[in-house]
Amino acid sequence: MQELVRRVSAALGEPWQKKTGRPRACGLYAAVEVACIYLRHNCVQELLGDLRGISQSTVSRIVTDLVPVVKSVLAEFVPDPKAAIRVVRGKVCLVDGTITPCWSYAEHRELWSRKHGTTGFCVQVINLLDGTVVWISDPLPGKTHDKKAYDNTAATEIVNKAKAGIGDKGYQGAALYTPTKKPQWRELNEGEKKANAALSVLRAPVERLVAHLKNWRILHTDYRRPYVTYRDAFDAARALFFFSIKWGFE
Repeated sequence: MQELVRRVSAALGEPWQKKTGRPRACGLYAAVEVACIYLRHNCVQELLGDLRGISQSTVSRIVTDLVPVVKSVLAEFVPDPKAAIRVVRGKVCLVDGTITPCWSYAEHRELWSRKHGTTGFCVQVINLLDGTVVWISDPLPGKTHDKKAYDNTAATEIVNKAKAGIGDKGYQGAALYTPTKKPQWRELNEGEKKANAALSVLRAPVERLVAHLKNWRILHTDYRRPYVTYRDAFDAARALFFFSIKWGFE
């Protein structure tokens, strides 16, 4: 937290507590904590205000002001496709997709995911068999199928540079090893069942990655702030996720 506050302070360009005018309700350290708690737990702002002895409107201003700053000062920790390619060369990687839920914004019907039965954003993740996190995509509209998301993001480029890639049934048709679907006219034979079971075992690390990522509850429970603020919140949570791995504070 001290390192994060140092980075935020340097990025602000002016003191958080100015020498003139009305002093802020809490110092910079406490304000950064409030922003991070919001991203970590996605709790209502009234609760955060009660915990810190400040008003809901003050919490709202802190989140609005500092979440974009957290995003920018930690951007260097988020792997880009080039960095991801360097990690996966000669190795087997795992691919999965997940939904990050949000409110049902009336003007954004593209967020509805028929598969998950909720509104949100589709995110692609890649890691290695040993659990090493390689890459997390930018959010796409929730209606985006995993295969389409795979084709339209850098995930394809990254996996193509790896030794091999493994995905679930949602990636049928991609250049990945995927489980065999049950045909309509017959049952799966024993060989197919064993192969599917083996792939399921190999995919366990990417399932754990998704669960670990969603410890940042802003990516697991409904996002409640205005639609235009979502990208900053997502990017900040993703950056904090990678920052936490680098600095080992999780």
